[in-house]
Amino acid sequence: MSCRWGTELWDQFDNLEKHTHWGIEFVERYTKFVKERSEIEISYAKQIRNLSKKYQPKKNSREEDEYKYTSCRAFLMTLNELNDYAGQHEVIAENLTTHIICELTRYIQELKAERKSHFHDGRRAQQHIENSWKQLESSKRRFERDCKEADRAQQYFDKIDADINVTKADVEKARQQAQLKHQVAEDSKNEYLTYLQKFNKEQNEHYYNLIPHIFQKIQEMEEKRIEKVGESMKTYAEVNRKVLPIVSKCLDGMTNAAASIEPTMVSSLVVESFKSGFEPPGDVEVEDYSLSMRRTVSESSYLNSRGEGKPSRSNSRGKLWPFKRNKPGPTSPRQPPPPPPTSPSPGAVPNGPQSPQQPKEPLSHRLNEFMTSKHKMQCLRSLTRGGSGPEDCSHLPPEQRRKKLQAKINDINKELQKEVDQRDALTKMKDVYVKNPHMGDPNSVDPRLEEIGQDIDKLELESRKYEAWLLEVETRLAEKSDPHRRQSGLYESNATTPVNNNCAPVNRESPDGSYTEDHSTEHHLKSRSTDFDDDFDDEDPLPTIGTCKSLYPFEGQNEGTISMAEGELLYVIEEDKGDGWTRVRRNEDEEGYVPTSYIKVFFDTNAKGAMTYI
Repeated sequence: MSCRWGTELWDQFDNLEKHTHWGIEFVERYTKFVKERSEIEISYAKQIRNLSKKYQPKKNSREEDEYKYTSCRAFLMTLNELNDYAGQHEVIAENLTTHIICELTRYIQELKAERKSHFHDGRRAQQHIENSWKQLESSKRRFERDCKEADRAQQYFDKIDADINVTKADVEKARQQAQLKHQVAEDSKNEYLTYLQKFNKEQNEHYYNLIPHIFQKIQEMEEKRIEKVGESMKTYAEVNRKVLPIVSKCLDGMTNAAASIEPTMVSSLVVESFKSGFEPPGDVEVEDYSLSMRRTVSESSYLNSRGEGKPSRSNSRGKLWPFKRNKPGPTSPRQPPPPPPTSPSPGAVPNGPQSPQQPKEPLSHRLNEFMTSKHKMQCLRSLTRGGSGPEDCSHLPPEQRRKKLQAKINDINKELQKEVDQRDALTKMKDVYVKNPHMGDPNSVDPRLEEIGQDIDKLELESRKYEAWLLEVETRLAEKSDPHRRQSGLYESNATTPVNNNCAPVNRESPDGSYTEDHSTEHHLKSRSTDFDDDFDDEDPLPTIGTCKSLYPFEGQNEGTISMAEGELLYVIEEDKGDGWTRVRRNEDEEGYVPTSYIKVFFDTNAKGAMTYI
């Protein structure tokens, strides 16, 4: 259906003006909508990128080690795909701004200028036809007035001519006046007819040529505006459709990442990461208390190396957390605390330590003694131990030690290969200098070659050293894999004391230097127990169970103790277990044991305290 505004709407100039103004406002509103959508896309993409960045693994942190597991790697792949997904929303925002917002903003300015020009021409045409109409009306009124005056002049002449009393001169004068009025009326008539003919012509031109032409341009402008809006809406959809393939690839990448998770491989990695290479402990032999007052242990028992009648710190503390320990902490000293300066002896202090009489041990403490004193429990304290330790990694279990040594050898070989490549390159450079002296002095390369040669010798020496340690570990693992050797080795280890334990000896002196005791077998087992306790402190600090105020100054010079000044306030994290020592904390990094008789304790009834579990 075709229609022309110039013929159909010839008399709707004002309504067309209102309609075109509304059309421009609609384009502006649509442009504002697209602009807000673009801002939403940018904000959404920014939030997605921040979310992806927040959960990315941090460099040189424990999270990097976690990404050896397939589930963690899948999560990392999902984060990367999510980052690409956010990039597509940025592409949408950029394309909306470039192809729609900028284009419509420029087009609106052009549309306003074109509309203003068309309606200016229409108003000018309307003004011209109105002026013509005014001229016609003016000539018409003048013609009417002149005709009335001519008629009155004629009537006056007829009246004078019929009166016999009027002179002939008056009659002639009235006749001339009537003729003059008739001539003026005739001229007015001719002028009116001229204006009328002119107005009709201009009116015909106005309504059949000028107005249709102007309205047709306005119609074309409006149709172009509507078409432009339609193209913008189509572009809006295309901008979103173009990113769908890449978004689909991102989603496919997330799906593939989820499909790459292999629970069995994760289980294998857990075994590889934490396998110690030790064998489980044997059965505990019966201890017959009816034979004598002193405790007698079977020769095949794994506890035969403990000292007789010696109270153990493990009985009172009962630390049994063999799997989740990371940060080393202080251990309770293995001897009675010093008496306070104002008391003659520790027994005179009401809050002093108990008598060293051996209490009857419950089953949980017996199991605790077994785990902390058995030399093979070294594997437990090395599960989460960091990189600190002896150079030969002897503090680690055999399997973990083998892996650590192999990794060290691989790193040395990489460095060695770099040095060899650099030496070869410098050698070639020296040959070039020898053949072409103008390019450089061959002797200038010698110092660097000598330095690299020394580095290579050092690295080769290091490699041989670590390979020897690795061979030792692999030999021991091979021996343990033989069931006959393993069984014989088990009985041998139960009957003898291990020689190489790689544990630092415990200081047997009390904090004030007044208590010393040395039993070789007990020293060996207690040192292992101390090391075990040290390496298995909580990853998170123990909760505070109260506060305390120091009554006397104390210099914590021995292992596991902490110094304090008189009147100092400290946090209590583990109460006295009957050995005269209380575990306190000064801040997040400083904690240790102080004599219970040196402090006044204020327990918090709402705190759970430091609890131990088996």
